[in-house]
Amino acid sequence: MLLTLPEVFDLIGTIAFALSGSFVAVSKKMDIFGVNMLAVATACGGGLVRDLIIGNTPPVVFRDPFYAIIAIAVANTVFILIKQQRHLPKKMAHLYDRTVFWFDTIGLAAFTVDGLMVGVNAGYQENVFLIVFLGFTTGVGGGVLRDVFADQIPDIFRKHIYALASIAGGVVMAIILKLTDRQLPAMLLGFSLIILLRVLAEHFRWNLPRIT
Repeated sequence: MLLTLPEVFDLIGTIAFALSGSFVAVSKKMDIFGVNMLAVATACGGGLVRDLIIGNTPPVVFRDPFYAIIAIAVANTVFILIKQQRHLPKKMAHLYDRTVFWFDTIGLAAFTVDGLMVGVNAGYQENVFLIVFLGFTTGVGGGVLRDVFADQIPDIFRKHIYALASIAGGVVMAIILKLTDRQLPAMLLGFSLIILLRVLAEHFRWNLPRIT
């Protein structure tokens, strides 16, 4: 059975964020339950909050556990592979930040697109603020839960315009949908813009102003 493009983005985001959550859990020396919990929270947390906002209850993650199962499979695979090494491999340790960065970036882009399209398909296309917020919430919600559970400041409050990239991608999507009503270009351009902004911000160390 062929997946629709939104379902492809959903699957990409789930795998990427599950990997991100798993690596963070391993770096915090959590047990196998902790690794699974962080993977599922990161992969499914944003969608859960999004569904609650639009009154889609029970949230999809509880009605169709397919994506939660994918996250659990990813988490246990990561745990088993790293457990065989007895610790985070040295060759992986120095690449840890970049590995999580790429998983986070891909997950953020995929889930922002997915969340915004859920709002559109629910009949809210004319409410630009709402659909952009739904994309943003879906994109960053799981990462916030992951960081809170891992006892660290969420990335959206401190790193490389993480949240701003999601908002920018969502706004571009909403504008394209408003002007052309063409979903495919909107999704691809929104996804690409988020990744581009994250890569540029990481490379040039762009951050929002802060009090130091």
